[in-house]
Amino acid sequence: MVGFREDDVETQFGQVHCTMKGVPKGSRPVIMTFHDIGLNYKSCFNPLFSHEDMQEIMRHFAVCHVDAPGQHEGASTLSTEYTYPSMDQLSETLPQVLKHFRFKSIIGLGSGAGAYVLAKFALNHPDKVEGLVLININARAESVIDSLTHKMTGWIQALPDHVLNHMFGKEEIQNNPDLIATYRNHITNDVNQSNLAQFFKSYQSRRGLEIERPVPRGNINARTLKCPALLVVGDSSPAVEAVVESNAKLNPTQTTLLKMADCGGLPQVSQPGKLTEAFKYFIQGMGYMSSASMTRLVRSRTASGSSIASCDSSRSRSHTNDNQPAREHTDVSMENVSNSTVDQTVVMSSRKTEDAC
Repeated sequence: MVGFREDDVETQFGQVHCTMKGVPKGSRPVIMTFHDIGLNYKSCFNPLFSHEDMQEIMRHFAVCHVDAPGQHEGASTLSTEYTYPSMDQLSETLPQVLKHFRFKSIIGLGSGAGAYVLAKFALNHPDKVEGLVLININARAESVIDSLTHKMTGWIQALPDHVLNHMFGKEEIQNNPDLIATYRNHITNDVNQSNLAQFFKSYQSRRGLEIERPVPRGNINARTLKCPALLVVGDSSPAVEAVVESNAKLNPTQTTLLKMADCGGLPQVSQPGKLTEAFKYFIQGMGYMSSASMTRLVRSRTASGSSIASCDSSRSRSHTNDNQPAREHTDVSMENVSNSTVDQTVVMSSRKTEDAC
């Protein structure tokens, strides 16, 4: 494959396995992914990046998949002398990855623990992150009750069960046995159990992101994400409450919450087409891929309360091109994406942009 390479990048917190696909294009950011616990980049993101609609995005951007220490396919058991990094420390492995590949900036795509890592990286290095797509983000520290529950159930529940309960809600576990069996087999047989236990413990010991929503004429200097962010969660995911809470702590002019209907804990696996559509629109809102086809999306201004109207997908931004992002971000709010064949309804915020419909 042209532009394919795998590197083990040495960092101050251990070695991270990185897979590059494509060649960085000029000053454009690189899409960087970070997976959830119990997964690696392949099991977490392959269904999404293999989707036919994602190929258009990959023609515009190179992709760098990052596997946490000891979590990549075929990983050897980590040394007993190795101290597994905390979630904060995992985020600090990423500057070394950027330096290794000579990336100037990224668009982050993370799921679960990976979403936390990328969000932490963006908070500490805002100049390196142009946008974030965060699936099942949980910005809070594990509660005392959750911690006690894990300790109590640890005696009777195997590690794969803990991971599955993290990924999937009770309804999905009961109603989709084939999917659960597939991931149970992967977690049990394809992931190094010793390494996974350390990653799992690190995530369960995470600190809160300590973010706060800026308030006009109030705490305008609150610590929050400076880049556009798309928060994604399935409506039957166990992470719904945490994602909604995280959204409430972020800047509403920069943040979008996408709650996908008829979708469980892994929207990138169960509904890759619809997530790709949202991702493409998000990137377009940042000023890239201005000529990309977006015919399935329907927009509406929330401020005017006007009826939903289709935008001409052939319209392009007069003030932007593929190498230079637009000066103003198009904020989008998307909710309840249905599993039907009708057009998805995407509600735009009241912020005006030069290419408003």
